[in-house]
Amino acid sequence: MDLVAQLRTVVPAEHVLDDPDVVEGYLQDHAEWAEYGKALAVVRPRGTEEVQAVVRFAGEHRVPVVPRGAGTGLSGGANAIEGCIVLSFEAMDQVLEINPAERLAVVQPGVVNDDLRAACAAQDLWYPPDPASAPWSTIGGNVATNAGGLCCVKYGVTRDYVLALEVVTGRGEVVRLGRRTAKGVAGYDLCGLMVGSEGTLGIITEITVRLRPKRPVERTIAGYFDSVVAAGEAVSAVSASGVIPSALELVDKRCLEAVDAWKNMGLSTEANVVLLGRVDTPGQAGEDEARTVLRCFEEAGATWAALSSDEQEAEALFDARRLAYPALERLGPVLTEDVCVPKALVPEMLARIEKTAAAHDTLIANIAHAGDGNLHPLLITPIGDEDAKRRAQAAFEDIIADAIELGGTVTGEHGVGLLKRGGLRREVSPAVLDLHHAVKTALDPLGILNPGKVFTTTA
Repeated sequence: MDLVAQLRTVVPAEHVLDDPDVVEGYLQDHAEWAEYGKALAVVRPRGTEEVQAVVRFAGEHRVPVVPRGAGTGLSGGANAIEGCIVLSFEAMDQVLEINPAERLAVVQPGVVNDDLRAACAAQDLWYPPDPASAPWSTIGGNVATNAGGLCCVKYGVTRDYVLALEVVTGRGEVVRLGRRTAKGVAGYDLCGLMVGSEGTLGIITEITVRLRPKRPVERTIAGYFDSVVAAGEAVSAVSASGVIPSALELVDKRCLEAVDAWKNMGLSTEANVVLLGRVDTPGQAGEDEARTVLRCFEEAGATWAALSSDEQEAEALFDARRLAYPALERLGPVLTEDVCVPKALVPEMLARIEKTAAAHDTLIANIAHAGDGNLHPLLITPIGDEDAKRRAQAAFEDIIADAIELGGTVTGEHGVGLLKRGGLRREVSPAVLDLHHAVKTALDPLGILNPGKVFTTTA
């Protein structure tokens, strides 16, 4: 009996897919040029018991297991490995509990981020992590990469909201990590360890998240700038002012033009760079904060800046920010960066990105969660132009080197996956890498959980 036939004896046969045309759609995420292999099969489990059965089967036969959410990742973390079983969580998509008294929700990993947010909003609650992919990405994938988003400058990233996890370990054991209580320090923070581990330490099957009360009303401040460096100076000024905005996003003209070409929104005719700020502090204090942000924009050289009095117009600007990546994808292959630097060094990093674009003759568009220093340069190449691809990959590595030199990190929220493995080796010391390998070996002794991701080799 072949392995797929055996697999169908341990989980319901209809949950196992091996038609090559169907399996093809599960082999890679959105990371441009990240390698991937052919999967043995795709399993779409309906519950934790099936996940456990697959992991035990994989351990017995030494078959790699690659967990997959919606496939919206940008680092290759969900890419298939030759001969692996892809575990797709699309069918485990239930919101199991929303508890207003404790302000928490319990969900399966396949729940789409925006669906959870909508379910919480119906009970006047709010789940803050909001990556630009929120309409499509899943909570399991968000946890695996410790996703951030537009409002994380003030409200934090996914790790700040994960209270507890149910996990299938590399040994095939089902364990519960964390707790539902607001406080607790018994033992090591193994729950926190799983967040951002990219499926290499355990397979997450249930997630308990912290919620906040209904979101306050926001005030939007928009500014137009002639250069990304000038916009970066405004970001540094906002940081120095003491105001913590609920969002501070940068979108350059190339992104706006791509959105306009796709959606005809008419946003690219008046500015080279748009900086979008929001504050949500209630009352007069919030009004004062908004005016401080406006002043920071103006003093940094904004060609135009204003407090938005039109909520629909303000939403259109933020919609353009969310649409920038898919709009640019329509122009050709897009290699996406995800570096993060100290906020005071945002202008310097943006200037270096411009120099890198010129040095490698590479078209680079810029979007950024500028308020927390998380920059997303998007390297765009013509379809089929191998020389342009080579130059873009060299520019990608230079941007990583510059971020590290400025005291930053090679990934703020997309994860290491495949594309940033070399960057991780440059960012952390050999001794720290050894600690990572020791943790990996302890939790996945057979080395079957998403092998080859995050690290280029084992210890």
